[in-house]
Amino acid sequence: MEYTQNNWSRRKFIFTMGGAGAFVLINPFSSWTFANNSEDEVAKIVARTFGIDTHNHIDVPLNLAELPGPKLDLMGEIKKSGLSGMVMTFAVDYQKLTREGEAYERFLNGLTAMDNVLESNAMKRALNLADLQAAKKSKKPIVIQSVEGGHFLEGKIERLEVAYKRGLRHLGLLHDNDASVPLGDVFTNPPKWGGLTTFGADVVKECERLGILVDLSHCDDNTINGALKIATKPVLVSHTGLNTRLGNNELMSKMMRPRLISEAQAKIVAEKGGVIGVWTHLAESPTEFAANIKAMVDIVGIDHVAIGTDTKMTPAYHSPNDNWGQNQAKPKSEGNVNTDNNRKQENKQHTEKTTNTNWENQKRGFYYSIVEALLKAGFNEKEIGKIGGGNYCRIFDEATKGH
Repeated sequence: MEYTQNNWSRRKFIFTMGGAGAFVLINPFSSWTFANNSEDEVAKIVARTFGIDTHNHIDVPLNLAELPGPKLDLMGEIKKSGLSGMVMTFAVDYQKLTREGEAYERFLNGLTAMDNVLESNAMKRALNLADLQAAKKSKKPIVIQSVEGGHFLEGKIERLEVAYKRGLRHLGLLHDNDASVPLGDVFTNPPKWGGLTTFGADVVKECERLGILVDLSHCDDNTINGALKIATKPVLVSHTGLNTRLGNNELMSKMMRPRLISEAQAKIVAEKGGVIGVWTHLAESPTEFAANIKAMVDIVGIDHVAIGTDTKMTPAYHSPNDNWGQNQAKPKSEGNVNTDNNRKQENKQHTEKTTNTNWENQKRGFYYSIVEALLKAGFNEKEIGKIGGGNYCRIFDEATKGH
């Protein structure tokens, strides 16, 4: 059965029977070729499902003088991972913003650098679900363009349309630091704005008008709930975890806890049709990561969970002006933990590992490892298809269809 607009719904993904009586995703998401030609169960499930990382950083230069940036084997790394595609994101506020227009300049330079990465890898951006389907059918990985934080807007709503024309289809409303014209309260900072601001509300509405998926990661509960009141389409929280799943690393747990979502808040997002991406932080192995996914599914249901690693598919890039802590305005951690140690730990988390080398002794690409762990955790192929990418495809379609 082929996909049509009429047989895709918010709450129900359509599946068909295939191979050994297992439920699998419908025809547009079938048949992916793998380098190892493995015939084992994991490889078959990877082949028959759409794997998407809903939040993956590709480091690129944001300063004009540093363009075009290093050569990156993005195509090779995504194929190695087993993913069919990923949300490719970057942020402009890692280095302190000091003047008007600077955030917009960094944003445009970042997009230009990403244009170069995609061109050199013979890849393109997905502008809608049809593009994702076509990429899957042609066996070529694809990316959805995102930016983490609306700093580039600087209060100018018309810049969203400029971004849309450059291929942006996924907007993270907030990041670590307030924009010059704030959009809402960041969950790691003391609340200042009472949740979603008037400008933030205007941005949510304009995203829906243009056809851009709204991502509420980094928003505090008041900001999320304010956005849910005005949103007419499902939203995403692309990278978080339950605040009851703190892992075994005490330092990371204290640093990451403000970034985690409560069970009550996760239910609020799900009740509005939204999807929550579970990140790989606070999990020391694919098995622990699968357990964190299962915990989220137990709270919000199988139709509202995705994978949002908050990792880097390719090696990290740092500007010569990036001094890690001297120029960057990183959020302070919770509790009495040394700030320098926090920065070093987060630096290591974000620079020494890539998506395919996230865990020690990881023998397979990322999505292969996750599918294997999810199977061992008791999920069947239909459920893995939803978590792996089906749920994201549903809300991405709702956000972008008709545009």
